[in-house]
Amino acid sequence: MRFLLITDTFPPDINGVARTLATLASGLESRGHQVEIVTTLEAAPEAEESLKRHIVMAMPLPGYPGLRMGFTTTWQMQALYEEFRPDALYVATETPLGIASIRAAKKMGIPTVSGFHTNFQTYLEDYSLPGLEAVAQGLLRSIHNQTARTLTPSIDTAAMLEKWGIHNVGVLGRGVDTDLFTPARRDPALRQTWGADESTPVAIYVGRVAAEKNLDLLTRAFSAFREVHPQAPCVVVGDGPKLKNLQTDHPEFYYSGARTGNELAAHYASADVFLFPSITETFGNVVLEAMSSGLLTVAFDYAAPRLLIHPGENGLLAAFNDEPDFLEKTRSAATAWNDQIQRTAAREAAHHLGWQRVIEQFESELLQVIGTTPQHPA
Repeated sequence: MRFLLITDTFPPDINGVARTLATLASGLESRGHQVEIVTTLEAAPEAEESLKRHIVMAMPLPGYPGLRMGFTTTWQMQALYEEFRPDALYVATETPLGIASIRAAKKMGIPTVSGFHTNFQTYLEDYSLPGLEAVAQGLLRSIHNQTARTLTPSIDTAAMLEKWGIHNVGVLGRGVDTDLFTPARRDPALRQTWGADESTPVAIYVGRVAAEKNLDLLTRAFSAFREVHPQAPCVVVGDGPKLKNLQTDHPEFYYSGARTGNELAAHYASADVFLFPSITETFGNVVLEAMSSGLLTVAFDYAAPRLLIHPGENGLLAAFNDEPDFLEKTRSAATAWNDQIQRTAAREAAHHLGWQRVIEQFESELLQVIGTTPQHPA
């Protein structure tokens, strides 16, 4: 089959959505399908990528220059469809790029599955656009209900979309590369650059350094961790529009910038406790990566943490958006940072969540909107 994936973000962007879509696209290709990408950025010069890209015009998202919004027209997308002849589309964006793509597909009768990957409607207040969440929900409902199926990564988010009136919502989970994200990549030399020996716990955050990630609570959580271990290094891995502000306000933290591949895996494995205070995730891929790396994770009780973390067995959950509870759970994690039973259990919980099952489900979802039954290898 011929599939076209349409998305504003794709590698070399460094974020969970870009990594997820790249994994899904390459997974479809490995299963014998022809896959092409419509996106806003060329592949990195050093990238070994077999997928053909179609690049559209783009502009930075307001207040977030690291991400882009794609623009195209209905007739331009129709021309692309005429050339490629896709059997089905996966539209992972609700921007003008996605809207034009869905309209063109409707005109040409091409089955379309859409993806709800990001809670952009909750970002509006963070980016000085308060009071527009209801308007955004209506727009998202209109867009997704023009497609045959909407996929989102967690039960929580699926329930939210159904409450908004979006039809035919399905849950497509996420996976993790357990060979990449493993405790075996722990690096004593890297820990030394943070001022930590093996008797010193390290608290880490991995993700965008942006307003929607609840950075104020992150800084207070780091402080709570250091109430228990005053010399503990606190490490921030990632980039984003609030990085310079965070560096200025908190020079006591270590900042590693954005990391990928083996470097990212080494940063996870070289820490001990993962703090994830975000309340805006549709899933939270980083939680899977941290647990696969053998870290004790503190997060709020929703999305991926709710699915993966069993409190007191392999991590700690705080009541959703209860900041005092999150800080208390952080102090508990600081005390239990070297609990090898819990950390091993975290690794084991992630170990069963490889990408292959997700790719097979994704293939099945696309084939079903075409009216084809998936033919899995024997």
